[in-house]
Amino acid sequence: MKSVQFQSVSKSYGIYDAPGDRLGELLSLNRWKRHRDFWALRDVSFEVQRGETFCILGENGSGKSTLLQIVAGILQPTEGAVEVSGRVAALLELGAGFNPEFTGRDNLYLNGAILGLTTRQIDQKYRDIEDFAEIGRFLNQPVRTYSSGMVVRLAFAIAVHVDPEILLVDEALAVGDLGFRQRCMRKVHELRARGVTILFVSHSLADVKAVGDRVLWLDHGRMAGLGSPEQVVGDYLAAMTAKDSRYLLRHAHSGEAALGPVASSPETVENLPNIDRRYGDGRAVVLGIVVLNQQGYPLHWLEPGSRILIRISVRAHDHLPNPIVGFMLRNQLGIDFWGTDTAREDCTLSPLRPGDILTVDFHTDLPELYPAAFSFSPAISDGSLHDFTVCDWIDNAIVLQMERSQGEVYGYIHIPCRVDVNSRLGAPRGQAAPLVEHPRA
Repeated sequence: MKSVQFQSVSKSYGIYDAPGDRLGELLSLNRWKRHRDFWALRDVSFEVQRGETFCILGENGSGKSTLLQIVAGILQPTEGAVEVSGRVAALLELGAGFNPEFTGRDNLYLNGAILGLTTRQIDQKYRDIEDFAEIGRFLNQPVRTYSSGMVVRLAFAIAVHVDPEILLVDEALAVGDLGFRQRCMRKVHELRARGVTILFVSHSLADVKAVGDRVLWLDHGRMAGLGSPEQVVGDYLAAMTAKDSRYLLRHAHSGEAALGPVASSPETVENLPNIDRRYGDGRAVVLGIVVLNQQGYPLHWLEPGSRILIRISVRAHDHLPNPIVGFMLRNQLGIDFWGTDTAREDCTLSPLRPGDILTVDFHTDLPELYPAAFSFSPAISDGSLHDFTVCDWIDNAIVLQMERSQGEVYGYIHIPCRVDVNSRLGAPRGQAAPLVEHPRA
């Protein structure tokens, strides 16, 4: 059964060069057009089945929010037909649907009433919403006094506790703190298990892969891809990487070749499986990262206690007097688990000139970690260990699953230790300590 269906949907906004043009167009007897049409959506067609989690990807301004607002009934399409079957709870723009002069409690009852709940039904859910939001005494204060995180806490708590049949989430969780965000993701998984239809917009590709059944990629209002998360996210990443590379080439300094011959690595990695977020001043870029075993073969999973090699290739677009190459290892909760770089390991790199390519290998022994997904985030900087400028950082460029250890891992990591029984401190290993007779009182 379909929860949402779009049939050749397009949405146009009128762009006026001056405020008076809008009034002039309304008063014009011959309906003289004084605006330009901006098509936020153009010929979009898809179906979302009941109980499906449908994710939407795209750059800023690609039409993602417009699409969700049409599903919510806030906007009407200019062309095409839309069918929505079920009660819709929407978590769209920050604070949307809240009266800033009302208290959080008042807005809670107002939103519940809009969604068709009676006062008695809201009373029954009030405690659960209050506990989930965790904003304390602010629940009885005007919403205008809330921080952005508190607004999201209350809005999400209301949206997921009013028994929605269709839940719309538009990047609202990005402003929440880590603990609340994890709680929200657990709730999303719970709603999925209950058969709630979810339309989820996020720039976090890890979240899209974690919760999505299918993914729609919008590019300037048009459908650029529709299919499985692995397929669409991969195509999206490839397109964004190519776009970023073109940007860097356009902004590279002219006349760089006159600085001398370009250094090139004998073995260059040009593989970036994933880019959740990328930032830096662009004076150098990470070309690729790969995790290998000691025989030089790429790993598809991590084995506890094994020796691995993390290889990172970078290219300079500007002069870097003191380059530093490194990486960060994160767990599936997004916690920075361990990181290192060439400066931390007392490996001083030679200055890089524009066009130089450098490949750095990090050899390490993996400890016994609990079986989960771990990501590597490579980076190149310029400066010293305590004072540096990030040139390029790529969040979660490669994600690998840790295999289950032979023994149980309690907590996050098993640290090897030696166990002696009845031993004497300072005595040779294995020598038992004599029994101590306690004096009688």
